[in-house]
Amino acid sequence: MWPNRDFLDLVGVELPIIQAPMAGAGGSAMAIAACEAGGLGSLPCAMLNIDKVRAEVGVIRQRTEHPINLNFFCHTPAAPDSSREAAWRAHLAEYYEEFGLDPAATAPAVDRAPFDGAMCEIVEDLKPEVVSFHFGLPGQNLLDRVKAAGSLVMSSATTVEEARWLEDRGCDVIIAQGVEAGGHRGMFLTENIATQAGTMALTPQIADAVKTPVIAAGGIADGRGIAAAFALGAAGAQVGTAYLFTPEARISDLHRAALRTAGDDQTALTNLFSGRPARGLLNRIMREIGPMSEMTPAFPTAGAALAPLKAEAEAKGRAEFSSLWSGQAAGLGRDLGAGDLTRQLALDAQRLLKALAP
Repeated sequence: MWPNRDFLDLVGVELPIIQAPMAGAGGSAMAIAACEAGGLGSLPCAMLNIDKVRAEVGVIRQRTEHPINLNFFCHTPAAPDSSREAAWRAHLAEYYEEFGLDPAATAPAVDRAPFDGAMCEIVEDLKPEVVSFHFGLPGQNLLDRVKAAGSLVMSSATTVEEARWLEDRGCDVIIAQGVEAGGHRGMFLTENIATQAGTMALTPQIADAVKTPVIAAGGIADGRGIAAAFALGAAGAQVGTAYLFTPEARISDLHRAALRTAGDDQTALTNLFSGRPARGLLNRIMREIGPMSEMTPAFPTAGAALAPLKAEAEAKGRAEFSSLWSGQAAGLGRDLGAGDLTRQLALDAQRLLKALAP
């Protein structure tokens, strides 16, 4: 029933839908629901420690026998830069004063650790069917160990050059991440967000450039987007923002409320919350400072200075300093469970593909 079965046959899933691994928003419940519905459920591990990864995978394995995807970041951590951190805090000083906070105040900040030897040992032990990476691939030694454990490897490409780079290093599936996608851009061979291509332009060019299965991602939130992905040469689609509307999503009530009223013109790429470009819903800090700033500390430390402001504002019911990750298609979101959403996406796409078939 699907025009291209390369991804399905390679991974062993029923539906060509990947539930995107959204760090901080997805967990075992979402992954299980997507797996049981026939898609590839994903567990984001970049913000989890070793014990939490093991516990979450244990829950998943107890409740589904279908293939799962464990996702990791593979960036190179930047060296601490106290002067840049101080300058960034000084730039935010008026906000600290407004909330009566000490500019030197601290609050728990989001930790995003790169894939390392310890996490690789967990992969070797747990043997997930798929391991995916963001920001390129880990070092060759770690990558060889992941593949030796029997896991297929996926990673995101935001340009044709990145896609070729991934294929040359043994990536089994390439995710063509259009600029419409929510959350962090997977860019690793370029830092120029001004030249990032949309899903419609990027997917067919990557599909033409590589032999590995290509998955379209970015702005896909219903069956129309999935059907279009196949027309563009993809073997499936990765869906993220649509899953943020599900009860399984681990997001705040403030984030949910913002998503429900989001329009197509209410997201922007921003580096304010982490130090790397990521698409989120516009809020006060993005509007007043501008979504991109050359002053932010390097990824992933930029959020430390915003953490006290975020905590104080959220306590007052305001998301003025919160990272509200979202793609451009939030307006297509529906209030369904993750399993029902996965099945509905597939049914809608199949109807369209059948109607368009010669």
